[in-house]
Amino acid sequence: MRTGKGRTARVMVGALLLTVLAAPLTFAASGTATASGTAAAPPVTARDVASGNGSLQLVLDSSGSMAEKDSSGGTRMRAARAAVSTLVDSLPAGYPTGLRVYGADKAGSCTDTRLARSVRPLDREGIKKAVAGTEPRGETPIGLSLRKAAADLPRTSSGSLGRRTIVLISDGEDTCRRPDPCEVAEDLAEDGVDLRIDAIGFHVRGKAREQLACVAEKGNGRYYDARDADDLARELERAGRLSADGYRFRGTRVTGTASSADAPVLRTPGQYLDTLGPGETRWYSTRLEGASAASAVDFAATGVPGTGTAVGRLDGLKATLRASDGTMCGDNRSSFQQEEGAAPLTVAVSRVPGYGSDTCAKPGLFTVELTRDTADGSDRSRWPVELRLSSEKALPSSVTPSAPATGYGAGGKDAALPTGIPRDVEGGTGFNDATRLRAGVWRDTLLPGQTRWYRVPVGWRQQLRYDVEFANEPKRAESGYGTSFVAAQTYAPGRLPVPDGTEFTSRQSYRGDPVKVSQGTVPVAWKNRAEPGGNLRPVRRDGDYYLAVTLGAGASEIAANAAVRVVLRIDVKGRAKKGPGNDAPFADGSAAADGASAGHGREDGGGTAGPRPAALAGAGAAAVLAAAGGIFYARRRRARVRSTDVRRGGTW
Repeated sequence: MRTGKGRTARVMVGALLLTVLAAPLTFAASGTATASGTAAAPPVTARDVASGNGSLQLVLDSSGSMAEKDSSGGTRMRAARAAVSTLVDSLPAGYPTGLRVYGADKAGSCTDTRLARSVRPLDREGIKKAVAGTEPRGETPIGLSLRKAAADLPRTSSGSLGRRTIVLISDGEDTCRRPDPCEVAEDLAEDGVDLRIDAIGFHVRGKAREQLACVAEKGNGRYYDARDADDLARELERAGRLSADGYRFRGTRVTGTASSADAPVLRTPGQYLDTLGPGETRWYSTRLEGASAASAVDFAATGVPGTGTAVGRLDGLKATLRASDGTMCGDNRSSFQQEEGAAPLTVAVSRVPGYGSDTCAKPGLFTVELTRDTADGSDRSRWPVELRLSSEKALPSSVTPSAPATGYGAGGKDAALPTGIPRDVEGGTGFNDATRLRAGVWRDTLLPGQTRWYRVPVGWRQQLRYDVEFANEPKRAESGYGTSFVAAQTYAPGRLPVPDGTEFTSRQSYRGDPVKVSQGTVPVAWKNRAEPGGNLRPVRRDGDYYLAVTLGAGASEIAANAAVRVVLRIDVKGRAKKGPGNDAPFADGSAAADGASAGHGREDGGGTAGPRPAALAGAGAAAVLAAAGGIFYARRRRARVRSTDVRRGGTW
């Protein structure tokens, strides 16, 4: 039996432990550095759905065959009800979602399709109630139901480029023959750039599977196999969440022309929206005069195909910038480099006065030629394209820029990165809503085919360095030796892609086992723009640097969970300077000559690296705690760290 003195001692130790832990938690909430030197960011909450982003219509098979038994012991209809419930619980609040059912009301009728819940801001309980009241009775009029489902979806507002999605769930082929579902899907896809049709085959094979796969292919969507109730819930959740997490566009609508002669004039700075068909070239122009003529100007184009749609390895975008006399001032190309499914793709081209042709440095009208390369058999739909023109201020004649930064140094492949317990975060859907992070350890999830976006502020003479670790995920029993990929891409201000250089591997194969990709930048320096390396030239100004993390669409054949867990370890090396000048002071106001070493502090509002006084006090208290029974604390701490180990599946 333990004595009262023992209980009192345990209470005192526990109180001291809470006191010690309270200090760093207070600092984390205020956004200052913790004892480890890692800058803490404010809490991140889930995003609300942006207005006009898109909408989702579920089309559910309630034909007679859905009354048959599922391998789980219940009926197929029961499995469908559970899957719809899982989906609506996972969707963000407010996302416009509706439900259409067919075969639920009349036996032997090929017109039996009904709007059970109109497309409106998400009503979770209403959709669940509608599905619960649906009983399998009749035929399978898929073609007619698809046509009506497209009419159910609200048109995106004028000037926006939201994605409207139909998700079809069926356990068999169309029994009514007319209209043909595959032909309907093709007609609907051709009617609008913003429509996508995904199909989930539940217990299907042979002709039924072929028909549903055709619906998805012709509808610019993706086909998913569901062999049992768990498969159905997972695949429906994936398809629905990809709809809700579609790229959120921003900009003014514009229509590029087929030649440079009548190209629309875009203002700098500005952001615009257009569409681009397979093999198509469109032209735009911008007039650079006065202050803008002396500034560097960046043109970036982000193409957003349907997630996971068919692409070729060399499919992509090419941008060419020309002066008024036709002189080429720059060109660049970006391609998928994989064939398992599309993801957002960005190409950028720059005009930098003082570097390159004298003609390109003169004021005047400049044109941009944007081309989409498309292989045979690739997605034939038009892509929404977001165009961005941005510029930087010319360097004052009184400022002598510091030397270029041509090496990774402290931010190389072997750089130490933050450790500790990850904080939950939800990445953005694109450049416009990228989640802002600072140095630290962060945890997120990705669906197969999804790209998550983050942005990190990086100052003059600082460099970004990060790893993305993909968890050890449970695998589908039938996955075999399937292989997908994981990738990370960095973008400098102006949306300029930053290549890997010689130190990093930003793309790896993925088989469900732990894998890591790494990337980073050299220090930000004005003169990097004149360097020959493609990984150096974009890193020429301070500001937000973007991280785009992608999980290949083929991971849907591997991962047993709907989403795959990832941990991001992000660091910003070096101390920020106030400007690009050789003698610019550090951002905290202290003076330092170019190249002077002042440690590798985090970009947390200034100050030198290392523990702050309060953190040191906490460290001292921890030492006292160890002498007074800290073994208990050490054991608890090890348990918490182990629970975040990327090598241990199911522990995040």
